[in-house]
Amino acid sequence: MSKLVIVESPAKAKTIQKYLGNGYDVIASMGHVRDLPKSRLSVDVKNNFQPKYQVIKGKEKLVKELKSKAEKSDSVLLATDPDREGEAISWHLAYLLGLNIEDKNRVTFNEITKTGVSNGMEHPRSLDIDLVNAQQARRILDRLVGYKLSPFLSQKIRRGLSAGRVQSVAVRIIVDREKDINAFKPEEYWSIDAKFTPKGSRKVFGASFYGDTDGKIEIKDKEQSDRILAGLDGADYAIDKVKSGKRKRSPAPPFTTSTMQQEASKLLGFQARRTMKAAQELYEGVDIKGMGAIGLITYMRTDSLRISEDAIRDAGDYILGRWGEKYLPKAPRRYKSSANAQDGHEAIRPTVPSLSPDKVKESLTSDQYKLYTLIWRRFLACQMADCLQNTVKADIKAGKYIFKASGYTVAFDGFNVLYEDDKEEKEKKVGALPQLEDGMPLKLKEIAGNQHFTQPPPRYTEASLIKALEENGIGRPSTYATTISTITSREYVVRDGKSLKPTELGETVTKLMEERFPKIVNVKFTAQVENELDDIQRGKAGWVETLDHFYGDFDETLQKAKKDMEGVKIQLKEDVTDVICEKCGRHMVVKVGRYGKFLACPGYPECKNVKKYVEDTGAECPACGGKIIVRRTKKGRTFYGCSNYPKCNFMTWDEPTKEKCPKCGKTLFKKKGKHPKYYCATPDCGYEKTEDE
Repeated sequence: MSKLVIVESPAKAKTIQKYLGNGYDVIASMGHVRDLPKSRLSVDVKNNFQPKYQVIKGKEKLVKELKSKAEKSDSVLLATDPDREGEAISWHLAYLLGLNIEDKNRVTFNEITKTGVSNGMEHPRSLDIDLVNAQQARRILDRLVGYKLSPFLSQKIRRGLSAGRVQSVAVRIIVDREKDINAFKPEEYWSIDAKFTPKGSRKVFGASFYGDTDGKIEIKDKEQSDRILAGLDGADYAIDKVKSGKRKRSPAPPFTTSTMQQEASKLLGFQARRTMKAAQELYEGVDIKGMGAIGLITYMRTDSLRISEDAIRDAGDYILGRWGEKYLPKAPRRYKSSANAQDGHEAIRPTVPSLSPDKVKESLTSDQYKLYTLIWRRFLACQMADCLQNTVKADIKAGKYIFKASGYTVAFDGFNVLYEDDKEEKEKKVGALPQLEDGMPLKLKEIAGNQHFTQPPPRYTEASLIKALEENGIGRPSTYATTISTITSREYVVRDGKSLKPTELGETVTKLMEERFPKIVNVKFTAQVENELDDIQRGKAGWVETLDHFYGDFDETLQKAKKDMEGVKIQLKEDVTDVICEKCGRHMVVKVGRYGKFLACPGYPECKNVKKYVEDTGAECPACGGKIIVRRTKKGRTFYGCSNYPKCNFMTWDEPTKEKCPKCGKTLFKKKGKHPKYYCATPDCGYEKTEDE
């Protein structure tokens, strides 16, 4: 007989089993075991929104095994993740295994280390029903919106569309930005930029035109710029006054889920989903050479900036030992979480601050190593001393006109020895000024007027969209990766480099939603719903009342929209292709059926011609020069093959890239794995490189 401990994933089970040892049997539930069935609404709206849960298809055998092990065990402990979703999984497990939810059979781990596991096991508690109800309310709310709205959109625009309480607002934010970009009218302005050297020096530095003795001058056009340049012709330049100062830069706080996703996007080029996958692996445990399985970071779904006193002390000890006392602040840094943070967990940090990235590199995948390095550096830096800079600002006079120059030097690098943010990277370009003194004459090296135009607001990137969602209180950090994956996979948004651009489909759906369901795509309303879900979690609101308050207005709006738009079908321009129907000469259009996309003649029912939809990757076949197209197996797995099949039988599981081989000019393919690499598949070429190269 032993104690049964149930977690979500095998990796987490393996790590925890190592720490608990004999007398414990740690097994994984593989995520949720019970949920609302996909095939129907499964919510009894008329009976207080009672959900109709079922064991997830394919997990019947696992549930049977869990029941058998539970019956043979002395006790059962539910150790799923320490958040709403984890609490709900434990609640469903308790129901299926016949456990008393009031018993102290729930344990949580903020970190999967010996200390973290021991602390969790020493403080078991009963299930938090408020947390469970908050998750249930979110799940039911999203099911009601999705199952009621999605068929309506599919009927009015295109088959297979979906709507969601958070995803629809995310698309609207991107669409609204695109409207701003399209409506933007650039305005012309000019700058006058000069380069000088102090007399007796070879050091060249730059300065920009400011104005005259009466104040700042805005240069609107070339004529105004030329007049100023003419007035400067032959002028003597000299330093009017120099102002020296000091400033300090304090380190950024440790990561929350949102800031980790943003920085990983900006600095590593990771999509949110990729970041969360690597973070989950680092949290659950990795086999480290000489140490065994260990969770390298604390729980990665958090909006808190809180740091444990033990972690602060360990970080200080490491900083003192590696860089010395001067790199420690006078007092340890503690950070205050935002007002709407749930503050259930610590900030994301390394579980063992002294375990530097170079010590674990050979045991990690490329993604794990890059993300761990980012988390480790950010955390250590947040406990280091300020960066101190000496600043210099100089006014340069030429007759009645004034130029301004600025620069800085680093007096003490402080936390910058380990971590630099975007602002510091930009400031590096400014650099230092030479030694300047009041009245010092300058030699003009060059001067020119430069034309500029005001720029439209930039498109959202993953990083800036996550920031916007968080600032507006939409969704929660744990949902951002899924939301972005959904809106791109549904083709409401496409990636243009790092930017997110709405498709015609996304714009059309958003327009329809704004006209017919304004509350669903209203930023403030969505944020309000999130606050109400938080109130349920805090025990301040009932989940049934919250759903009832939302659903009455929603259902009434839906019925009205169905009535008003009866018989209306919206046609999209982007569905029209350049493929000509060989039977009637029309341009064929993309349709979506039960089995996915296909090409159809728009002349139906006169012309019933249909064709298979082919997704071109834009890559060239290394065997025959044909097109590489996307293909799928019967089980839906993606592979890539030549469009000239069966004449050419080239195929690969490796994704073709936009990169060309520097050796032969053909397409490079990317082989995934622990150490991804790029290679050329052209016979007799043999070129390859690693991801780092």
